[in-house]
Amino acid sequence: MNPIRPAAAPRRSRTRFYLWTTGLGAALATAFITFAPSTLSPDSIRASFAGVINPTPGGLGPISPFKLPIGIVAGHSGNDVGAVCDDGLTELSINEDIAVRVKTLLERQGYIVDLLEEYDPRLNGYKAMALVSLHTDSCHFIDNNATGFKVAASQAGTSAEASQTLAACLTNRYAARTGLNNHPGSVTWDMTGYHSFSEVSEETPAAIIEMGFLYLDRNFLTQHADLAAQGVADGILCFTRSEPLTGTAAP
Repeated sequence: MNPIRPAAAPRRSRTRFYLWTTGLGAALATAFITFAPSTLSPDSIRASFAGVINPTPGGLGPISPFKLPIGIVAGHSGNDVGAVCDDGLTELSINEDIAVRVKTLLERQGYIVDLLEEYDPRLNGYKAMALVSLHTDSCHFIDNNATGFKVAASQAGTSAEASQTLAACLTNRYAARTGLNNHPGSVTWDMTGYHSFSEVSEETPAAIIEMGFLYLDRNFLTQHADLAAQGVADGILCFTRSEPLTGTAAP
């Protein structure tokens, strides 16, 4: 007795199904390529992907790995002009110029930076990796020693020791970058008792720097603001990166 052969119909059905689905897929692919908008071309897709990796100005920007920002106060901004020279040059104009430069330098290193005014309401309870307030000194002749910079650290809150480290970094790196002398003996009560020290969060390390005298250091502050900004940025990076204080800043 001959064995019963399986029915052939199911096999032919499966074959027809595969052929049908393959043909449909080819037809859809052809239609997609033919009628798809130009924005889906390979070049445009690569460009879009590049835009995600390297965001364009005005976009969302890169995602910072740091949870807290760095605060930069442009001294006297939003309040008054600070010291005024006989020809109209103001401390405020110097402070704001250098503050913007510092912000740019730190953002290039991936940090989130808040540019703050003197009595900015955001300072109340402000939490940051560091807060640095930028100022410049008198525009009147005092004596031939009234040149250079000085730094004071916050003594408020629970970050007094960290604030001292921040001030030490600023002092070390600013001197190395600018070549200006440090004058710790001329630190005033306005610096040690700076109002923002008691306004920000107790956990925020803070310091204030007088970047130079508008009289004897005028040329440096106006013609070499980039060096002043780099010196401040160097000091902040020294602190956030826990760099040693020995040695000098990179050229």
